[in-house]
Amino acid sequence: MVDDMSMDISNVLIEALPYIKKFHSKKIMIKYGGHAMIDETAMSSTARDTVLLKYVGMQPVVVHGGGPEISRSMDKMGKEPKFVGGLRITDSETMEIVKMVLVGKINTEIVSNLCLHGGKGVGISGKDNFLIESSKRDPARIKHDDGEVLEVDLGYVGKIDRVNPQIINDLTDNNYIPVISPIGINKEGNTLNLNADTVAGSIASEIDAEKLIVLTDVPGILTDPDDPESIIRRIRVDELRELVDSGVIKGGMIPKVETCINAVENGVKTAHILDGRLDHSILLEIFTKDGIGTMIRR
Repeated sequence: MVDDMSMDISNVLIEALPYIKKFHSKKIMIKYGGHAMIDETAMSSTARDTVLLKYVGMQPVVVHGGGPEISRSMDKMGKEPKFVGGLRITDSETMEIVKMVLVGKINTEIVSNLCLHGGKGVGISGKDNFLIESSKRDPARIKHDDGEVLEVDLGYVGKIDRVNPQIINDLTDNNYIPVISPIGINKEGNTLNLNADTVAGSIASEIDAEKLIVLTDVPGILTDPDDPESIIRRIRVDELRELVDSGVIKGGMIPKVETCINAVENGVKTAHILDGRLDHSILLEIFTKDGIGTMIRR
């Protein structure tokens, strides 16, 4: 006799089947961020779910952030983190800390977790094979109360000029899961600090990703930031722009939303903003009809 639990499991598998078929062999870009980056249990769970995507026939690609960990490392070394307009001022000493944390610590931890769960994780950065060609960002402009505008040199902070996806395609074609640190390289060979959300969106477009999934510490896009129940499940790009223009979307959510808009407008089928604090959020978003976060489409 089949018990209720067995029936529930069967129903879950049946619901997932159409999505497994639809997304088979498709590239899925996942941007690790928020809780999924700082909690060991959450990182392990997210890595396991990423490996599962690989085993059901998809091609996951991971980009990770690391801002809070960089700031903590700077504090330990007696160097004060400084920001202008949300961008980290990155002098040569800070750039060395950024590389140490992103490439030497976080990237290797994610790769280890993927391998632990049976995946073939490979860590790379935007410098490998000139994956992300970059150039220095223009100085940040700060307007004081008296109207005076000052320009602040951000140091080794970059903007993306070009993505060369060959190394990623080579890895996914050979059943590896690329894990990418968000640093770029300029024409002189210097390392530049890049925004991880922007990196994920830009690469997703260049590799013809089916989906861009951005893990955050909020349920998705909310019409009321204080009410988790106000989540928008599905939204078009034009509707999303209206929410930004009207001020409904603001603060730290704006860069993530802009990344999703740019990705969808440049070939990614759908973008998703999910709560990385929830167990198996990636699987629930991809393999269920209603999902759990916000899906952005053209």
